Amino acid sequence: MKSPRELLKKFTSPSKRGGNGKRSDCKNDSVANAGENPPPAYDSHDTQPESSSSSKHQDLVASTPEDPYAFLSSFDTVFLIDDSGSMEGSSWLEVQRALQAITLICVAHDADGIDLYFLNNQTEEKGDKNQGKASSGRLNIKKSETVAKIFDTVRPRGATFTGKRLHHILKPYLELLERKNGDVESVKPLNIIVITDGAPSDDVEAPIFTAAKKLDKLDAPSHQLGIQFFQVGNEPGAKEAL
Repeated sequence: MKSPRELLKKFTSPSKRGGNGKRSDCKNDSVANAGENPPPAYDSHDTQPESSSSSKHQDLVASTPEDPYAFLSSFDTVFLIDDSGSMEGSSWLEVQRALQAITLICVAHDADGIDLYFLNNQTEEKGDKNQGKASSGRLNIKKSETVAKIFDTVRPRGATFTGKRLHHILKPYLELLERKNGDVESVKPLNIIVITDGAPSDDVEAPIFTAAKKLDKLDAPSHQLGIQFFQVGNEPGAKEAL
């Protein structure tokens, strides 16, 4: 099991993030997975040539030796945390510690903070369709203490319906992009980091394929949406699924 320090490096370092990225059979490069650049174009079996209109899209902020996390200012960061029953114990504490540290780094580069969703635990938060934010999460978290308090109130339980929850998060963001009518570059790119210890109980690829097709149709740049999967613990079948 990796230490919180190792997880932090894996989650946020543009050059050292490993992760187990899901592959897509859809012919597009608009959805990203874990890789070498933050966030890299989603790995597909077939890569389309870059559209001639891609130059109109906003440029990413490059990381530097002085500030290896500078790229975070280019994205809104969303964490989707597996709170199924198998996460109880050391995995839960591991994720909490890593997320507390990551929050401080994200806030230093993005004043909006991070958004946090769980697979099973849901809030009364209504979301914000004008910003493409889904309901039932915790939005704009800016303090590590807030993360600690949230984890103190959430107890791992239930199944691992990752695909269903991912669809819920993606839907308002994709709808926002569609409402822009060709002005996609005005919407801040989104980086979703899914942290889980087990194989999903449902189809996690379906919402990713749907998002990829919509992004292609909208001529979105390759960095518009990043979806990364990271495993904690040693749950059987998780590595193959992710």
